[in-house]
Amino acid sequence: MIISSSRAPGARAKRLAATLYAYVFLDDLILLYPVYALLFADTGLSVSEISSLFVLWALTGIVLEVPSGVWADAVSRRLLLAFAPLLGAAGFALWAFVPSYWAFALGFVLWGARGSLVSGAFEALAYEELDRLGAAGRYAQILGRTETAGLIAVGVATAAAGPVFALGGYPALGVASVAACLLCAAVALALPEHRSAADPDEDDDPRGYVEILRSGLAEARGDRSVRRALLLVPAVAALWGALEEYVALLVQETGVSDQAVPVWVLLVWAGMTAGGLLAGAGRRLTAKALAAVIALAALILGGGALSGRPEGVFLVAAAFCAFQMATVVADARLQERITGPNRATVTSLANLGTDLTTVLAYGMYAVVSEFAGHGTVFAVLSAPYLLLALAMAHDARTRRNGEVDGPALSRE
Repeated sequence: MIISSSRAPGARAKRLAATLYAYVFLDDLILLYPVYALLFADTGLSVSEISSLFVLWALTGIVLEVPSGVWADAVSRRLLLAFAPLLGAAGFALWAFVPSYWAFALGFVLWGARGSLVSGAFEALAYEELDRLGAAGRYAQILGRTETAGLIAVGVATAAAGPVFALGGYPALGVASVAACLLCAAVALALPEHRSAADPDEDDDPRGYVEILRSGLAEARGDRSVRRALLLVPAVAALWGALEEYVALLVQETGVSDQAVPVWVLLVWAGMTAGGLLAGAGRRLTAKALAAVIALAALILGGGALSGRPEGVFLVAAAFCAFQMATVVADARLQERITGPNRATVTSLANLGTDLTTVLAYGMYAVVSEFAGHGTVFAVLSAPYLLLALAMAHDARTRRNGEVDGPALSRE
C-alpha cells in the first residue's frame, strides 16, 4: 500500500484512538450502575437473591468468554463490538421497565454476554489496526487511556445518576442507560477493520470455529513466550480487581462516617485513573523493574490496609495505581507475543483465567473475612503479588542467561 503523506498513518492512529476512547466511555456511561443494587432491593429481592444474580452474571461471562473470542476471530470484530451494546441495552430496558427477579436475571445474562463479546475482540481489533498503521508501540498507552476513559465515564454516571433519578426515577435512568448503549453501538461502526478472512467458507461452517479454537489453544501451548504472557495477565489483574469491590468496606472499617466513604473511594478511583495514564511509561519497564513495581505495590497495599486509619487509603490508592498500570502492560505484552491469526481467542483465554481467578478471590475473601477484618483480608490477598514478583525476577534472570527459547516476555 502506498501512503501519500508521511503524516497520514499518525493521523489515522489518532482517529482510531479517539474512536476507541469514545467507545469505552459510552460503554461505561450507564446511569443504572450506581443504583442497580438499590433497584433490586426496592423491587423486594432479598440479599441471597441479589447475590444469586451476581453469581449468574459471573458464570455467564466465564462460560461465554472463550467461545466469544473464537467467534471474534471467525467473523467481523467490529460487528461484534457494535452488537454487544445492544444486548446491554435490552437488559437495562428490562430492569427499568419490567422489574422482577427473572427480568433482572435475564438482564444479567445479556450483560454477561455483552462483556464476553467485547472481551478479546476489542483488544484484538485495537492492536491489529494500530499495527497496520505502524503504531503498535502505542498500544499500551492507548489501552491505558481507554481504561481511564471508562473510569471517567463511571464517575460521570455516578454524578449524574442522582439528579436524573430525582427527575424520573428508575425509568429515567433506564432510558439514559439504553441511549448510551445505542450511541456506543453507533461508535463501534466507525471503527476501522482490515482483516483477511482465513477461509470464506469457515464463517458458515461450525468446523471452522473448532479449527480456530484448536489453533488458538495450540499457539498458547506451543509458544512458551505466549504462554508466559497469557498467564501473567490473570496473575496481575485478578486479585486487585477483586479487592476493588470491597474498597468501600475497607474505608468504612477505618472509622469514617458513611457520608464520607464515597469521598475516600473516589481517591482510590483517582489512583486507578492515574495508573491507566501511566501505562505508556510502564511499557518501557524491564521485566525486573515491573516485578519491583508489583512487589512495592503489594507492600504498600498491605501496609495501607492494615493501618486501620483513613490516611492508609492513600497507600491503597497508590497500590491500585501501580496495579492498574501493570495490568495494562501485561495485556500489551501478550498482544506483542501473539503472532497467529487467532488473537481474540488467545486474549479470551487470558481473560478467562482472570475471571476464574477473580471468582476464586471472592471466595477467599468470604472465607478469611469470617475470621478477620477487611484490612487483614486485603493484606492476605496482596501477599501473592510478592511471590509473583519473585517469579518474574527469576524468569528475567533465566532468560538473560539464555535458558529459554523464543522471545522474552518483556524487555530487558
